[in-house]
Amino acid sequence: MITLDRIYQAAYVLKDVARKTDLIAAPRLSEDGNLFLKTENLQVTGSFKLRGAYYKISQLSEEEKSKGIVACSAGNHAQGVALAANRMGIKAVICMPDSAPIMKVESTKALGAEVCLVKGTYDDAHDKAVEIQKETGMTFIHPYDDPDVIAGQGTIGLEILDQLKDVEAVIVPVGGGGLVSGVAYAVKSLNPECKVYGVQSAGAASMVNAYHKHHWEALDHVSTFADGIAVKNPGELTFELCEKYVDDIVTVSEDETAAAILALIEKQKLIAEGAGAVAVAAALFNKLPIQGKKTVCLVSGGNIDVNILSRVITRGLVMSGRNTTLMIALTDKPGQLQIVSEIVASCGANVVSVDYDHSDTNMAINDCYLRIGLETRDHSQIEEIKQKLSEAGFTLVKERA
Repeated sequence: MITLDRIYQAAYVLKDVARKTDLIAAPRLSEDGNLFLKTENLQVTGSFKLRGAYYKISQLSEEEKSKGIVACSAGNHAQGVALAANRMGIKAVICMPDSAPIMKVESTKALGAEVCLVKGTYDDAHDKAVEIQKETGMTFIHPYDDPDVIAGQGTIGLEILDQLKDVEAVIVPVGGGGLVSGVAYAVKSLNPECKVYGVQSAGAASMVNAYHKHHWEALDHVSTFADGIAVKNPGELTFELCEKYVDDIVTVSEDETAAAILALIEKQKLIAEGAGAVAVAAALFNKLPIQGKKTVCLVSGGNIDVNILSRVITRGLVMSGRNTTLMIALTDKPGQLQIVSEIVASCGANVVSVDYDHSDTNMAINDCYLRIGLETRDHSQIEEIKQKLSEAGFTLVKERA
């Protein structure tokens, strides 16, 4: 079903549609300087999804095109389908979960597609799309479990091998598995020694479970802000390809993903959505055996809602030790805050918020909790501040639930 010729054909079809995105060195993200980024977040529509969607739709018969197409998506596949349909003059209906980022919904509408918002998750949107397909006779454009879609995504593998001929490992985000299947097939067919790894959010580990248990299975629910890979049902075709061509699949936490987004912003000046940053998170938090290997992290998309981005940056700052909150139990008397502030300043950190709490009934009348928010350099600076506060006689306590 998937052949190298098919992927090369997809590359030919896409040559005037999809960008050959840059492969850039990311020495500030790795100690050994061997990390590279494949910047599909800078692709047309802000995601790799255009590749598979456009190639799939280009292969439809004239009769199929005349009946229109229907698809389901959390946002990125929707935009790829909408753009392809718009260019080819085909009617498109896209079913999207009502939790999809507003930016992705509005971008899909702007590209000319009719959007049907469905209550629930991506999988509920999928069921609605299948229902519409049966009622109307439209062609269903699956976001990942389709040979043509997989071949389109596989063109990224061809580009990586062309751009970094001595690549030793490629790390790919995984939702339903279309991207990792296509990339792995292309890379392994041309360079069998190169390792290909997949990464999922811990809260949506459908393919991870299937891969390690060696049988396909679905999840009851998913929970992750990485909406692009929040998939309960991995593809059956993609599962077979992952078993054959992918070397391992691991998970990363929400906080690790947030830290990766922040690192990409600060160190590489790149915006990635949650799904687009999980490969980088796996590299940053040593989830895979890539030390000393020339490794490409695929940044699959950059379509993140600005409100979510704000929250993610805050979480990322905490995760990387750039922001912290300390709670100190002390006797409320003049000069205490000054001493605390001087200790913080002597360590080179900055106080950004102060709050006194006298309300705990278990404390003495003259005692209080001093809660201070700090801007810090890293975790080692936080530990230095804690140590100096303790040496000065202050008692640090854990944040109360």
